[in-house]
Amino acid sequence: MAIQTQQAFSGFIASDPQLSETESGDARLYMKVGKEHYRQEEDGSFTQLETTFHHLVAFKAAAEQGHLRLAKGDKIIAEGYVRQYNYRDANGQAIEGEEFVARRIGHDLARTRYEVDRSTRRTTEREAAAFEPAGPRQVAQPATVTM
Repeated sequence: MAIQTQQAFSGFIASDPQLSETESGDARLYMKVGKEHYRQEEDGSFTQLETTFHHLVAFKAAAEQGHLRLAKGDKIIAEGYVRQYNYRDANGQAIEGEEFVARRIGHDLARTRYEVDRSTRRTTEREAAAFEPAGPRQVAQPATVTM
């Protein structure tokens, strides 16, 4: 069986992530992202070229979690695809462009320092709250019955 792959984007978040809703009520995350470009010189050194900026969107759980965990300036990696779009603005002018639609998005491990919480969770809790932000958890105590 062949390995399934998608397009990827690595770069940095250039604007504050904005969470909104689609017409069907799904979460939609939008952010401007930047991509730094370099050219390797004959002597082995690198010259930084002009940074390019692009639109990135994510939907549903990726949008909700991205809004909770990502911020302007973060170094990210996203998996998804490039989509062409066109629409007419409020003045009737045609707008065309492209955006990266991220199905998965997270911090770039090579460029970000953070800690991972690997504390064990009950199976039902993990299924019910798979995307809850990490933080202090309160454990329910069993009820005591006296007779």
